[in-house]
Amino acid sequence: MCRNRHRVFDSPANADLAMQLLGSMDREGLTASLAWIIMPDHIHWLAQLRSHSLGYCVQRFKARSSFLINRRRGSRGAIWQAGYYDHAIRSDASLHRHACYILENPVRAGLAAQIGDHPYGWCRWPLSELEPAGEREW
Repeated sequence: MCRNRHRVFDSPANADLAMQLLGSMDREGLTASLAWIIMPDHIHWLAQLRSHSLGYCVQRFKARSSFLINRRRGSRGAIWQAGYYDHAIRSDASLHRHACYILENPVRAGLAAQIGDHPYGWCRWPLSELEPAGEREW
């Protein structure tokens, strides 16, 4: 969540930067991303850890994105609120439900008409393989 729910990612340049950083986490061998959505004031990221802890990966993403966004805007200070929310996934069915839930966020927020329309999202699986998440069961 962005600090004070500031809409940092309303800026296409900032949203693109966040997507590039998520990809770089994969290329560096820290994570294997499965799905993500960049919302105006927060990010949903479904990833498998490859090395290091979740805390390390989140801190690294937040530090890099804060530095680059601040440099781009000519500003200083915190971009992110402290902490993060996590959830352990224990089955393939749950994994697909979580991916669909993440991708449905822009639709629920009125930012997209249907799943897949939001420009700042990605999923490892074709959308046709995902069933709507429905009510959250976690």
